[in-house]
Amino acid sequence: MHRRTLLAAAGLTPFAAAAQPAWRPERPIRVVVPFAPGGTTDVVARILAEPVGQILGQPLVVENRAGGAAGLVGTDFVAKSSPDGYTIIVHSNGHAIAPALVARMPFDPVADFAGVSMCGRVPQVLCVNPRLPVQNLAELLALIRANPGRYHFASAGIGTAVHLGGEMFRAVNRLDIAPVHYRGGGPAMQGVITGDAIFTVDPIASALGHIRGGNVRALVVAGAQRAPTLPDVPSASELGMPEFAVDAWIIAMAPARTPPHIVAALNAAYAAAQRQVAQRLAEQAVVPMPELQTPEQIMAFVRSDMARYAEVMRGAGIRPE
Repeated sequence: MHRRTLLAAAGLTPFAAAAQPAWRPERPIRVVVPFAPGGTTDVVARILAEPVGQILGQPLVVENRAGGAAGLVGTDFVAKSSPDGYTIIVHSNGHAIAPALVARMPFDPVADFAGVSMCGRVPQVLCVNPRLPVQNLAELLALIRANPGRYHFASAGIGTAVHLGGEMFRAVNRLDIAPVHYRGGGPAMQGVITGDAIFTVDPIASALGHIRGGNVRALVVAGAQRAPTLPDVPSASELGMPEFAVDAWIIAMAPARTPPHIVAALNAAYAAAQRQVAQRLAEQAVVPMPELQTPEQIMAFVRSDMARYAEVMRGAGIRPE
């Protein structure tokens, strides 16, 4: 009997017969988060871990491995792990920032990883102290320009998304203002609340409680669209500043050379999980990125953002060390 006839009799197409079987893990999967517990990346990793584990039939165990610039320690651990699907990482855009900070990277941020899922992005919002005599973006710009060199903006540390947001705002508007580097996003926000810094550009997920509590005033969302959780705050594009766009995106990756059928199984599980917990992710101000679905698209996006962040860091006078 002809091969095609045999396949049809078995209920298979030639493509289905050639495809590798779906991967089913036989033991728990370790999910490394290269930051301390409690941050947005950690929260999103844990929200997704349960449904992904249910889909795959094995639990996902989140493990925090903090340390190094932009989470270098945990990321290096995953890059050098066995490419068998049992160790993956959930990271932030710090993954694309690290090469602009570290001269001798212990791994290649693109070549040493396989994209599993773009878990979403968290838009950032520029916040000021509510006692500051400004009610909108135009008034903030006028205040800074009238007092060159007087004010500072709060950074969560060199190379963080918060730092990059402030540097991008400074560069786009050609402002004479410098950062104050705090040890994390929480202390940076406190710097604005106490008045030690004039503004910060924080992920909405972590800024929202302070905004709703009246501790800070939100002036602009750094991107093309308003955030659903802050519907009354204009976007940068609305205000004629489309270049002011920065997100704290979240990505899941496996070590390079992980077999394609394993990556595909993880990719499908994460996609289904995001649909299942869409409301919980939305409560964390996480915006889906459905345009980035395949491993190739995900890693191409990382490569593109690496170039963009490197340019911002050069403009801020920061060189890899």
